[in-house]
Amino acid sequence: MKLNLSKIENMEFEGIDFADYPDFVDAFLTAADYNGKELTEDQIDYINDEHYDFVNEQVFQSLY
Repeated sequence: MKLNLSKIENMEFEGIDFADYPDFVDAFLTAADYNGKELTEDQIDYINDEHYDFVNEQVFQSLY
């Protein structure tokens, strides 16, 4: 599956535990839009599994 990560927006996360700061290792993407359309569950799972660094960075940016 190929996704251009720069086209992902309106991200929602769960599992944010401030005791894990700054890594937020338990945080994960639950919903987002890709190029104006809602991501499927399979796409969200793919991003969480294959692009952990991207998810982690976006969690951090969403909080600060």
